[in-house]
Amino acid sequence: MTNFKLTCSSTADRPESFFIEKDIPYICYHFEMNGRVYQDDLGKSISFKEFYDRIDAGAMPVTSMINVDEFTKFFEPFLSAGTDVLHLEMSSAISGTYNCARMAREELLAKYPERKFYLVDSLGASGGFGLLVDAAWEMKQAGSSAEEIYNWLEENKLNLHHWFFSTDLKHYKRGGRISATSAAFGTLLNICPLMNMDREGRLIPRAKIRGKKHVIREIVEKMRKHAEGGASYSGKCFLTHSACLEDAQQVAALVESEFKQLSGRVSISSIGTVIGAHTGPGTVALFFWGDKRID
Repeated sequence: MTNFKLTCSSTADRPESFFIEKDIPYICYHFEMNGRVYQDDLGKSISFKEFYDRIDAGAMPVTSMINVDEFTKFFEPFLSAGTDVLHLEMSSAISGTYNCARMAREELLAKYPERKFYLVDSLGASGGFGLLVDAAWEMKQAGSSAEEIYNWLEENKLNLHHWFFSTDLKHYKRGGRISATSAAFGTLLNICPLMNMDREGRLIPRAKIRGKKHVIREIVEKMRKHAEGGASYSGKCFLTHSACLEDAQQVAALVESEFKQLSGRVSISSIGTVIGAHTGPGTVALFFWGDKRID
Protein backbone atom coordinates (compact mmCIF):
# COMPACT_ATOMS: atom_id res chain seq x y z
CA MET A 1 0.00 0.00 0.00
CA THR A 2 1.27 3.46 -0.89
CA ASN A 3 2.62 5.35 2.10
CA PHE A 4 0.36 8.37 2.56
CA LYS A 5 -1.70 9.98 5.29
CA LEU A 6 -5.38 10.71 4.76
CA THR A 7 -6.40 13.86 6.66
CA CYS A 8 -9.32 16.28 6.88
CA SER A 9 -10.73 19.07 9.05
CA SER A 10 -13.18 18.94 11.94
CA THR A 11 -16.11 20.18 9.84
CA ALA A 12 -16.58 16.65 8.47
CA ASP A 13 -18.79 16.35 11.58
CA ARG A 14 -18.02 12.73 12.42
CA PRO A 15 -17.63 11.42 15.99
CA GLU A 16 -14.09 11.35 17.34
CA SER A 17 -14.23 7.54 17.33
CA PHE A 18 -14.52 7.66 13.52
CA PHE A 19 -11.17 9.44 13.20
CA ILE A 20 -9.42 7.37 15.87
CA GLU A 21 -10.55 3.98 14.52
CA LYS A 22 -9.64 4.90 10.96
CA ASP A 23 -6.39 6.71 11.86
CA ILE A 24 -7.46 9.93 10.13
CA PRO A 25 -5.79 12.99 11.71
CA TYR A 26 -8.02 16.07 11.66
CA ILE A 27 -7.35 19.77 12.14
CA CYS A 28 -9.81 21.93 14.09
CA TYR A 29 -11.56 25.10 13.10
CA HIS A 30 -12.30 27.54 15.97
CA PHE A 31 -14.99 29.92 17.12
CA GLU A 32 -15.59 32.62 19.73
CA MET A 33 -18.63 32.67 21.99
CA ASN A 34 -19.34 34.86 25.01
CA GLY A 35 -15.80 36.27 24.92
CA ARG A 36 -14.00 32.92 24.86
CA VAL A 37 -12.28 31.16 21.94
CA TYR A 38 -12.95 27.43 21.50
CA GLN A 39 -11.70 24.77 19.13
CA ASP A 40 -14.21 22.92 16.98
CA ASP A 41 -12.93 19.71 18.54
CA LEU A 42 -15.94 17.40 18.22
CA GLY A 43 -17.61 18.41 21.46
CA LYS A 44 -14.63 18.12 23.81
CA SER A 45 -14.01 21.79 24.72
CA ILE A 46 -17.73 22.44 24.99
CA SER A 47 -20.43 19.81 24.72
CA PHE A 48 -22.86 20.03 21.83
CA LYS A 49 -25.74 20.35 24.29
CA GLU A 50 -24.18 23.32 26.06
CA PHE A 51 -23.24 24.93 22.76
CA TYR A 52 -26.77 24.79 21.36
CA ASP A 53 -28.33 25.71 24.72
CA ARG A 54 -26.24 28.90 24.71
CA ILE A 55 -27.35 29.74 21.17
CA ASP A 56 -30.95 29.12 22.15
CA ALA A 57 -30.43 31.58 25.02
CA GLY A 58 -29.20 34.25 22.61
CA ALA A 59 -25.44 33.68 22.17
CA MET A 60 -24.05 34.37 18.68
CA PRO A 61 -20.84 32.40 18.09
CA VAL A 62 -18.39 33.78 15.52
CA THR A 63 -16.32 31.27 13.56
CA SER A 64 -12.80 31.70 12.18
CA MET A 65 -10.76 29.90 9.55
CA ILE A 66 -7.77 27.66 10.00
CA ASN A 67 -4.87 29.85 8.91
CA VAL A 68 -1.85 28.99 6.77
CA ASP A 69 0.50 28.65 9.75
CA GLU A 70 -1.84 26.21 11.50
CA PHE A 71 -2.08 24.09 8.37
CA THR A 72 1.68 24.13 7.92
CA LYS A 73 2.24 22.90 11.48
CA PHE A 74 -0.40 20.20 10.97
CA PHE A 75 0.94 18.86 7.65
CA GLU A 76 4.72 19.20 8.06
CA PRO A 77 5.29 16.28 10.48
CA PHE A 78 3.88 13.87 7.87
CA LEU A 79 5.94 15.25 5.00
CA SER A 80 9.15 15.52 7.01
CA ALA A 81 8.75 11.87 8.00
CA GLY A 82 8.61 10.84 4.34
CA THR A 83 4.83 10.45 4.13
CA ASP A 84 2.68 11.82 1.32
CA VAL A 85 -0.59 13.58 2.19
CA LEU A 86 -4.14 13.47 0.85
CA HIS A 87 -6.20 16.18 2.56
CA LEU A 88 -9.92 16.84 2.14
CA GLU A 89 -11.31 20.26 3.04
CA MET A 90 -14.74 21.84 3.49
CA SER A 91 -16.29 23.59 0.49
CA SER A 92 -14.36 26.64 -0.68
CA ALA A 93 -17.71 28.30 -1.45
CA ILE A 94 -18.58 28.62 2.23
CA SER A 95 -15.15 29.07 3.80
CA GLY A 96 -11.78 30.53 2.81
CA THR A 97 -10.02 27.72 4.67
CA TYR A 98 -9.46 25.67 1.51
CA ASN A 99 -7.37 28.54 0.13
CA CYS A 100 -5.29 28.61 3.33
CA ALA A 101 -4.68 24.87 2.97
CA ARG A 102 -3.65 25.43 -0.66
CA MET A 103 -1.11 28.09 0.33
CA ALA A 104 0.32 25.85 3.06
CA ARG A 105 0.58 23.03 0.51
CA GLU A 106 2.55 25.24 -1.91
CA GLU A 107 4.97 26.29 0.82
CA LEU A 108 5.53 22.74 2.01
CA LEU A 109 6.02 21.27 -1.47
CA ALA A 110 8.72 23.87 -2.06
CA LYS A 111 10.42 22.61 1.11
CA TYR A 112 9.78 18.90 0.44
CA PRO A 113 9.79 18.64 -3.38
CA GLU A 114 10.15 14.85 -3.27
CA ARG A 115 6.77 14.44 -1.55
CA LYS A 116 3.27 14.24 -3.00
CA PHE A 117 0.51 16.37 -1.49
CA TYR A 118 -3.05 16.08 -2.84
CA LEU A 119 -5.68 18.61 -1.78
CA VAL A 120 -9.41 18.14 -2.41
CA ASP A 121 -12.07 20.85 -2.24
CA SER A 122 -14.96 18.64 -1.09
CA LEU A 123 -17.63 21.11 -2.29
CA GLY A 124 -19.50 19.89 0.78
CA ALA A 125 -19.83 20.28 4.50
CA SER A 126 -20.84 18.45 7.66
CA GLY A 127 -21.83 14.80 7.13
CA GLY A 128 -21.55 15.12 3.34
CA PHE A 129 -17.92 16.12 3.73
CA GLY A 130 -17.67 13.24 6.22
CA LEU A 131 -19.15 10.74 3.76
CA LEU A 132 -16.55 11.81 1.19
CA VAL A 133 -13.78 11.24 3.76
CA ASP A 134 -15.29 7.83 4.52
CA ALA A 135 -15.22 6.88 0.83
CA ALA A 136 -11.56 7.95 0.58
CA TRP A 137 -10.71 5.83 3.62
CA GLU A 138 -12.46 2.76 2.15
CA MET A 139 -10.47 3.14 -1.06
CA LYS A 140 -7.26 3.46 0.95
CA GLN A 141 -8.10 0.27 2.82
CA ALA A 142 -8.66 -1.47 -0.51
CA GLY A 143 -5.13 -0.55 -1.58
CA SER A 144 -5.72 2.47 -3.82
CA SER A 145 -2.93 5.01 -4.05
CA ALA A 146 -3.31 8.64 -2.99
CA GLU A 147 -3.33 9.69 -6.66
CA GLU A 148 -6.03 7.14 -7.54
CA ILE A 149 -8.20 8.28 -4.65
CA TYR A 150 -7.65 11.94 -5.49
CA ASN A 151 -8.70 11.38 -9.10
CA TRP A 152 -11.78 9.40 -8.04
CA LEU A 153 -12.82 12.10 -5.56
CA GLU A 154 -12.47 14.84 -8.15
CA GLU A 155 -14.58 12.81 -10.58
CA ASN A 156 -17.28 11.80 -8.10
CA LYS A 157 -17.60 14.46 -5.40
CA LEU A 158 -20.58 16.12 -7.10
CA ASN A 159 -22.45 12.82 -6.84
CA LEU A 160 -22.64 13.36 -3.08
CA HIS A 161 -25.96 14.97 -2.12
CA HIS A 162 -26.49 17.31 0.84
CA TRP A 163 -30.08 18.11 1.88
CA PHE A 164 -30.94 20.21 4.96
CA PHE A 165 -34.09 21.40 6.68
CA SER A 166 -34.63 23.63 9.70
CA THR A 167 -37.50 23.71 12.16
CA ASP A 168 -36.27 26.75 14.12
CA LEU A 169 -35.98 30.16 12.44
CA LYS A 170 -34.84 32.17 15.49
CA HIS A 171 -31.13 31.82 14.79
CA TYR A 172 -31.59 32.63 11.10
CA LYS A 173 -33.30 35.87 12.17
CA ARG A 174 -30.66 36.75 14.78
CA GLY A 175 -27.89 36.12 12.26
CA GLY A 176 -29.54 38.32 9.65
CA ARG A 177 -30.11 35.45 7.20
CA ILE A 178 -33.85 36.18 7.12
CA SER A 179 -35.81 39.26 8.15
CA ALA A 180 -37.72 39.51 11.41
CA THR A 181 -40.95 39.66 9.39
CA SER A 182 -40.09 36.51 7.43
CA ALA A 183 -39.14 34.71 10.65
CA ALA A 184 -42.40 35.76 12.33
CA PHE A 185 -44.56 34.63 9.41
CA GLY A 186 -42.53 31.47 8.94
CA THR A 187 -42.89 30.55 12.60
CA LEU A 188 -46.61 31.36 12.58
CA LEU A 189 -47.18 29.18 9.51
CA ASN A 190 -44.82 26.45 10.75
CA ILE A 191 -42.57 26.84 7.71
CA CYS A 192 -39.49 24.61 7.48
CA PRO A 193 -36.97 25.73 4.82
CA LEU A 194 -35.52 22.91 2.68
CA MET A 195 -32.01 23.54 1.30
CA ASN A 196 -29.23 21.72 -0.50
CA MET A 197 -25.66 22.21 -1.74
CA ASP A 198 -25.31 23.15 -5.40
CA ARG A 199 -22.52 22.11 -7.77
CA GLU A 200 -20.34 24.99 -6.55
CA GLY A 201 -20.65 23.90 -2.93
CA ARG A 202 -23.03 26.69 -1.87
CA LEU A 203 -26.01 26.19 0.43
CA ILE A 204 -29.12 27.07 -1.61
CA PRO A 205 -32.75 27.41 -0.39
CA ARG A 206 -34.96 25.12 -2.47
CA ALA A 207 -38.44 25.10 -0.91
CA LYS A 208 -40.54 26.29 2.02
CA ILE A 209 -42.41 23.31 3.45
CA ARG A 210 -45.25 23.74 5.90
CA GLY A 211 -44.95 21.41 8.87
CA LYS A 212 -42.27 19.09 10.22
CA LYS A 213 -43.97 15.89 9.03
CA HIS A 214 -44.16 17.22 5.49
CA VAL A 215 -40.53 18.37 5.36
CA ILE A 216 -39.36 15.00 6.72
CA ARG A 217 -41.31 13.26 3.98
CA GLU A 218 -39.99 15.70 1.36
CA ILE A 219 -36.32 15.30 2.29
CA VAL A 220 -36.67 11.53 1.96
CA GLU A 221 -38.44 12.03 -1.37
CA LYS A 222 -35.39 14.02 -2.52
CA MET A 223 -33.29 10.99 -1.67
CA ARG A 224 -35.63 8.70 -3.61
CA LYS A 225 -35.40 11.03 -6.63
CA HIS A 226 -31.64 11.55 -6.60
CA ALA A 227 -30.06 8.50 -4.89
CA GLU A 228 -28.02 6.12 -7.01
CA GLY A 229 -30.49 3.37 -7.92
CA GLY A 230 -33.49 5.20 -6.46
CA ALA A 231 -35.31 3.06 -3.89
CA SER A 232 -32.71 0.33 -4.53
CA TYR A 233 -29.90 2.56 -3.23
CA SER A 234 -27.24 0.35 -1.64
CA GLY A 235 -24.72 2.95 -0.49
CA LYS A 236 -24.21 4.59 2.89
CA CYS A 237 -26.41 7.30 4.35
CA PHE A 238 -25.24 9.83 6.96
CA LEU A 239 -27.43 12.20 9.00
CA THR A 240 -26.37 15.13 11.16
CA HIS A 241 -28.49 17.30 13.43
CA SER A 242 -28.22 20.36 15.65
CA ALA A 243 -29.85 19.58 19.01
CA CYS A 244 -32.85 17.82 17.41
CA LEU A 245 -32.01 14.13 17.70
CA GLU A 246 -35.65 13.01 17.62
CA ASP A 247 -36.20 14.73 14.27
CA ALA A 248 -33.05 13.08 12.88
CA GLN A 249 -34.21 9.70 14.17
CA GLN A 250 -37.56 10.15 12.41
CA VAL A 251 -35.77 10.85 9.13
CA ALA A 252 -33.46 7.87 9.68
CA ALA A 253 -36.39 5.55 10.40
CA LEU A 254 -38.16 6.64 7.23
CA VAL A 255 -34.99 6.21 5.14
CA GLU A 256 -34.39 2.74 6.53
CA SER A 257 -38.01 1.71 5.90
CA GLU A 258 -37.95 2.90 2.28
CA PHE A 259 -34.41 1.97 1.22
CA LYS A 260 -34.12 -1.69 2.10
CA GLN A 261 -30.71 -2.24 0.53
CA LEU A 262 -28.80 0.46 2.45
CA SER A 263 -25.23 -0.34 3.39
CA GLY A 264 -25.77 -0.62 7.16
CA ARG A 265 -27.90 1.59 9.35
CA VAL A 266 -28.21 5.33 8.82
CA SER A 267 -25.33 6.93 10.74
CA ILE A 268 -26.45 9.85 12.95
CA SER A 269 -24.09 12.41 14.49
CA SER A 270 -24.19 15.98 15.71
CA ILE A 271 -23.62 19.02 13.53
CA GLY A 272 -20.42 20.45 14.95
CA THR A 273 -19.90 23.85 16.48
CA VAL A 274 -18.61 25.63 13.35
CA ILE A 275 -21.42 24.52 11.04
CA GLY A 276 -23.85 24.82 13.99
CA ALA A 277 -22.80 28.42 14.59
CA HIS A 278 -24.47 29.20 11.26
CA THR A 279 -27.47 26.84 11.39
CA GLY A 280 -28.37 27.17 15.06
CA PRO A 281 -30.52 24.47 16.72
CA GLY A 282 -33.22 22.61 14.81
CA THR A 283 -31.40 21.61 11.60
CA VAL A 284 -31.37 18.08 10.16
CA ALA A 285 -29.08 17.20 7.24
CA LEU A 286 -29.25 14.10 5.02
CA PHE A 287 -26.33 12.86 2.89
CA PHE A 288 -26.16 10.11 0.26
CA TRP A 289 -24.61 9.20 -3.10
CA GLY A 290 -26.65 9.90 -6.21
CA ASP A 291 -26.83 11.60 -9.59
CA LYS A 292 -24.52 14.46 -10.48
CA ARG A 293 -25.37 17.84 -8.90
CA ILE A 294 -26.02 20.05 -11.93
CA ASP A 295 -27.27 23.34 -10.45
